[in-house]
Amino acid sequence: MRPRPLATSCASVDLTESGALSSYDNLGRTTGQMAKSRSYVDKPAVTAARTVRILPASFSASAAGRIGKAQDRDLVSNALDRAICVALSDRYVIVAADQPADLTVRNVITGIIATNKAAAGVSTAVSLGSSFVLPVSVPRLPFGLGGLAVEGEVTGREDTQLAAMVWAKGANAITNKPRLSEVGDAYALAAAYGDSFSKLLIKGQMPAAMDLSLPSGQRINAFFGGKPKYAACDSFGRAPGVPGMVAGMVGAPPEWTDSARGQARR
Repeated sequence: MRPRPLATSCASVDLTESGALSSYDNLGRTTGQMAKSRSYVDKPAVTAARTVRILPASFSASAAGRIGKAQDRDLVSNALDRAICVALSDRYVIVAADQPADLTVRNVITGIIATNKAAAGVSTAVSLGSSFVLPVSVPRLPFGLGGLAVEGEVTGREDTQLAAMVWAKGANAITNKPRLSEVGDAYALAAAYGDSFSKLLIKGQMPAAMDLSLPSGQRINAFFGGKPKYAACDSFGRAPGVPGMVAGMVGAPPEWTDSARGQARR
């Protein structure tokens, strides 16, 4: 994985085939520009399912080696699991990872580009400074941006692949706020992946790039740090809510407001 030249405003992340999936044969063609993906879903099978268990996301050896601190890796994988758990609660009953279920969800983070903390710090200072004299903040500096690649799979009770996705996205200088952390961008992108992966199951097809559907009440509640619909989602901790949004606006690292406490079980 390699970032694009400094003149561009987003990081480039390649789709992977790391061997994390049981099969890649059913994956369709690559779609998307900012977020690239290949996917497969057995719509009748996932539509008929009622219960889901979510195994904790893991890092491939190569991806783990790019981030030095275990706490940082836990923040990213936990954000991914939490996003999937809350989103899938709209359609399925979520059970604990050690309980039987119609569907089993497993994700592996296969690639990551660390955010350059020095560049993020400069961008934060410039953005905050401009907010005092300009009606809008300026974009962050277009270098030192992070990125993320994930491979996810859903299997049935017979351990047959019923859905799969390989996904990759780099942060961009316009919509991704800089945070003083090596995983500042990957943390935000993990939630974006969780949203896309969940929609693949709920809709039974890859959602359109511009999906303007409104979030459910339970998702809004969970976003603001409220109790999730199903107790199993509490194993991934509560979302940081308003404190997390404020921390993101001022460039604070995600661990200031998100303890990833669900990871203590791993």
